[in-house]
Amino acid sequence: MYDTLLVPTDGSEHAERAAEHALNVARVFDATVHLVNVVDVQDAGGLFSAGGVDEAFIEQLEDDARETISAVEALADPGDDVQTAVVRGKPAEGILDYADENDADLVFMGTHGRTGLNRYVTGSVTERVVRLADMPVFTVRATDQSVVGDGYDDIMIPTDGSECAATAVAHAVTLAEKYDATIHAVNVMDVRAMTSTDDVTPQTTLLDTFEEQGETATEAVAEQAREAGLDATTAVRKGIPAVSLLDYADENDIDLVTMGTHGRSGFERYFLGSTTAKIVRTAEMPVLSVRSPDADE
Repeated sequence: MYDTLLVPTDGSEHAERAAEHALNVARVFDATVHLVNVVDVQDAGGLFSAGGVDEAFIEQLEDDARETISAVEALADPGDDVQTAVVRGKPAEGILDYADENDADLVFMGTHGRTGLNRYVTGSVTERVVRLADMPVFTVRATDQSVVGDGYDDIMIPTDGSECAATAVAHAVTLAEKYDATIHAVNVMDVRAMTSTDDVTPQTTLLDTFEEQGETATEAVAEQAREAGLDATTAVRKGIPAVSLLDYADENDIDLVTMGTHGRSGFERYFLGSTTAKIVRTAEMPVLSVRSPDADE
């Protein structure tokens, strides 16, 4: 399923942690890892670039980029298949173009990086890549909970039963099969939406309905996991989606969160951009975001 993995890097600890995860996944799937640095010449030139910058300045930027890549490349084992590239352009666009041109199956990115010349692992660029990439994006913060270790023992899948959620499930199950991980299917009933509804139906009846829907959605995911020979558990919770999902992840030592970037509207909105973005920005463990094929640009 995964043959080509892309890791944009600026040499930050977050990008290095992303590379460590990419190399681990590559070994399991026998995939190639592409380490890429995008040189933003216009941004690097700043106020002095109005009349253009000379070739020597650009060559220096590219030399610096190659040094950055070399530092991350040193994380690889001798048997790892690693390719490197320095490209010019705007960070997010350069990453997306390279991913498309090289048929990347997964993009691994740090969610924060150092400021300065290469800013494409900072939040705004990472979130743009998450929103726009056709392939899944694996985001990582350098935290105690994101250390690679032996891989992934517990993988969480937030679900509302939508087609977008189903797309994410396939990736989670594929990874879980390789790592013999347990699948956690979790549904959160958004209490804010329930308390603000104008529906005259009694709240207890609404709650029962949403809970039944949540149980149906989570059990469908669990059943798919069990059919693949995996252990699976389900949970339906009430709360604010992003907060409840992160709480569950912390309480259950989740190693990886796999979720869609869009979901159905209405009462269960935790696949919409704002919640996904919050989880990507704040989760202590890695997050694999899978964009729905029919998601709006």
